Amino acid sequence: MESTSDANSLPSGPDARKRRVSYFYDPTIGQHYYGQGHPMKPLRIQMAHNLIVNYGLNHKMDINCPFLATTDDLSQFHSDDYVNFLASVSPDTLNQTPFSRYKERFNIGQDCPVFDDLFGFCQASAGGSLGAAVKLNQGDADIAINWAGGLHHAKMSAASGFCYVNDIVLGILELLKVHRRVLYIDIDVHHGDGVEEAFYTTDRVMTVSFHKFGDFFPGTGHIEDIGVGLGKNYSLNVPLNDGIDDEDFRWIFRPVIQKVMEMYQPEAVVLQSGADSLSGDKLGCFNLSIKGHADCLGFLRSFNIPLMVLGGGGYTIRNVVRCWCYETAVAIGEELDDQLPENDYYGYFAPNYTLLFDTCGMRNLNKPEDLVEMRNKLLEQISKMPHAPSVQFQTTPSITQAPEEAEENMDER
Repeated sequence: MESTSDANSLPSGPDARKRRVSYFYDPTIGQHYYGQGHPMKPLRIQMAHNLIVNYGLNHKMDINCPFLATTDDLSQFHSDDYVNFLASVSPDTLNQTPFSRYKERFNIGQDCPVFDDLFGFCQASAGGSLGAAVKLNQGDADIAINWAGGLHHAKMSAASGFCYVNDIVLGILELLKVHRRVLYIDIDVHHGDGVEEAFYTTDRVMTVSFHKFGDFFPGTGHIEDIGVGLGKNYSLNVPLNDGIDDEDFRWIFRPVIQKVMEMYQPEAVVLQSGADSLSGDKLGCFNLSIKGHADCLGFLRSFNIPLMVLGGGGYTIRNVVRCWCYETAVAIGEELDDQLPENDYYGYFAPNYTLLFDTCGMRNLNKPEDLVEMRNKLLEQISKMPHAPSVQFQTTPSITQAPEEAEENMDER
């Protein structure tokens, strides 16, 4: 396997030029609170923004406060009854009729609690991703960032894995109004199940997820899960083991994505940049450094295709903040000093007060021979796709069937 190059420098060559970056941030997003002891902390988005501003990156991109997505916006993917539930429930009414009977149906509970202004949180997250898509559609940006987005587990009629509204699916549906083919890439430690499920039967969206597989939430994302019907071979899953490091991740990420780009020829790309794949994450089990994680964004940037960058998981807050600040700089094409500037959350970064951090010495359980076998299998699957599939541009892909329903329908034919 080739070694990872020094990521101290941003990609060289034609990609070194600046990009027009649109950045979406709602100043109220960090005030939302899932509850005591819950690992999801929206405060991390506010902290990342504060660090971005104190590095002066806000002066080098277009800053937008997203509109709040409406119930009609959310109903482009989510069922009306689920959206209406989210819009009207509160902590005080959850256990009252009629809300109480919907808790199990909509998977509301310990992982996905009802907290104050839950719907406002969903509106801001989704509004940022929809706004980012519109910027790309209009040609007003090369890269659009919404760190409050990336909530990839949410289903059409249910919350899942700390996610209530799938801003990614909504953003991709918006992109499809202008772009014939959209590529979705997920580097969160958890499988991007909600997005894969939404587009499992179409060739207008290709999903590629690099994730921990096995006895690990959500338990999906087997390498054999490749899509059905028109979507066959357009779902790609890269199941990895604990402790994968920068070198191994880059070794499999770059050739797989390079081949996808050549065969699929997407007109827009969406990157879910979940930071729980970083070393030392409270819920993760990978061993990526910030530079190794950001290398994925740098590589995608080099193709100069309209790119949406979203947040996602990440539960060791100080490292999530560092990562998303660093990746904002990568998107712009700026170098950052490793010594952190003064910021409102300076104490979180003690004792070194640096942007980067050392990975821990965890064991890499990904055997070289297994990675070689998996990479070859993935490249073979990609080769089965037609070059740049000729999609029917007038139609929006059906997102009404779950994968198991689509498989049953295919079996009946």
